[in-house]
Amino acid sequence: MKTIFRSRAICLLILLAPFLASAQRVVLFDRISLYHSIQVYDENNTRTLSFNGSWETMMSLTNPLTGHFEYTEYFQMPWLWNHDIKRVLMEGLGGGSTPRAYQHYYPNVMVDVVELDPVVVDVAKKYFHVEETNNLNIITNDGRYFLQHTTNIYDVILMDAYSTTRYGSSLPRQLTTKEFFTLASQHLSTNGVFAYNVIGQLKGFRATLIGAMYRTMSEVFPHVYMFPAVESQNVVFVATKSAEPFNYVRAAAEAHKLIDSGTVTLPTFSLRVKSFLDQPPPTAGTSPLLTDDYAPIESLLQGTQ
Repeated sequence: MKTIFRSRAICLLILLAPFLASAQRVVLFDRISLYHSIQVYDENNTRTLSFNGSWETMMSLTNPLTGHFEYTEYFQMPWLWNHDIKRVLMEGLGGGSTPRAYQHYYPNVMVDVVELDPVVVDVAKKYFHVEETNNLNIITNDGRYFLQHTTNIYDVILMDAYSTTRYGSSLPRQLTTKEFFTLASQHLSTNGVFAYNVIGQLKGFRATLIGAMYRTMSEVFPHVYMFPAVESQNVVFVATKSAEPFNYVRAAAEAHKLIDSGTVTLPTFSLRVKSFLDQPPPTAGTSPLLTDDYAPIESLLQGTQ
């Protein structure tokens, strides 16, 4: 008899499994803005921000400094080239993983964040512990328009601005061109660093886009390096105004200095440095140069090569 009841119980659990899984997800916010269909939900002790069904930000509910996407930690790599960062511009807020990290690890650094969608700003503040302070300023604007009209000079510019198209998450065309990179360079200090998150891989998925971004940045900046994420399909480019070349040995040595001095306290910093690449991606020579007159981002998103 016990065996019969146990079998029935197991069958019942199997039947109810999809409903139990969905019951674990608690939707906190669901709204269509001018730019996105935005949803925030809690599931398995993690809070997720979704744009049009794609994951934009993840955050641990028990420790907001953890649970984020790995690639956001590569936005701390600019310290390798500049040990005295005082002012940072970030374009694209999302759930604020990177601004939140900078507030915690570098409380004396001034951070300006430019976000196009005012609803995203509200969501980041209400659900993702993003708080404007004397050192964190959020501007609701288009990233390129902001740079065209500001006189600010930054030590670091971080790019993580994405829109959603029929091909999934997409780079805004106006933020991918040689003209835009030139504009960004003009707002960097002498030893300034420019970092850009791109969804793609060195080989295979969106590899031509990776090559195009590398080729285009190399037209403006003396050196362009890459940090491919291990846990996701992201490549973070780091371009420097300095003409002094870096290799992995130099990057590891600089990381050691930063950690020993206490300048950088991110626990995984030395691990992330191991992703450093100083060679162009395989597609750099065959990918297009992106300009205001020619930036076929959508066609590059379709390809797997």
